[in-house]
Amino acid sequence: MTVKRFSSRDGSRSNDGNEQFGALEQESFINNSSEIRKDLVTGGGIEAIVNRLSKWVVSVLFGSIILLRHDGAALWAVIGSISNSALSVVLKRILNQERPTTTLRSDPGMPSSHAQSISFISVFAVLSVMEWLGTNGVSLFLSGLILALGSYFIRLRVSQKLHTSSQVVVGAIVGSLFCILWYTMWNSLLREAFEASLLVQISVFLFAATFALAFAAYVVLNWFKDER
Repeated sequence: MTVKRFSSRDGSRSNDGNEQFGALEQESFINNSSEIRKDLVTGGGIEAIVNRLSKWVVSVLFGSIILLRHDGAALWAVIGSISNSALSVVLKRILNQERPTTTLRSDPGMPSSHAQSISFISVFAVLSVMEWLGTNGVSLFLSGLILALGSYFIRLRVSQKLHTSSQVVVGAIVGSLFCILWYTMWNSLLREAFEASLLVQISVFLFAATFALAFAAYVVLNWFKDER
C-alpha cells in the first residue's frame, strides 16, 4: 500500500514524462513500420518482419508483467533489465567478436544483446507466472509458451544472419542466469527490507526511475546518431 501511495504522489510529475516517452515510442513505431514495408517490397520474408516486430512483442510482455505485479519486484526487474542490457554492451566491447560477414552491421556481435534481453524477460515472466499460479498444468503451459516464443525470436537472429549460433546461445545463457541471480537477490536480500521500510521503497523507486530515464536517454542518443 505504501508503494501505491508513493506512486500516486508522483503521478502528476510522471504524466509529462509518459507523454514524451509515448511520442518517442510512436515515432519509433512509425520508423519500424516503414522498415516492415521495405521488407515486404524487397521480399525479405515473413521471418524478417517477425524479427523486426519481436522487440515490440517482448516489450509488451515485459510491460504487462510489470503492470500486473506493480510491486517492489517489478521495480527491481526494471533495474535488472537495464543492468542486463548494460552488461551486454560491456561484454561486446570486451569480447569484440565480429558478426556474420553477410550482415551490414559493424558493431560486435558477442553476445547477442537481443538474445540476452529476450532471455532475461522470458525467464522473469516464467518466474512471475510460477509465483502467481504455483506449479500446475496452467502455469507449466504458460511457461512453456513463453519460453518457446522467446526461443523462436532468438533463433530469428541467426536465420536473419545478424548473429552466429554461438553469439545467441551465449546471450541467452547470460540473460537467463542474470535474471535468476537478480530474482534470487530480490527474494533473499531485499524483499523483507522493502516491505518493512519506506526508505527502502523510495530508494528502489528512485533507482528504477533513474535507470529507466538513463536508458531512455541512451536509446534516444543512439537513435539520433544512427539518423545522421
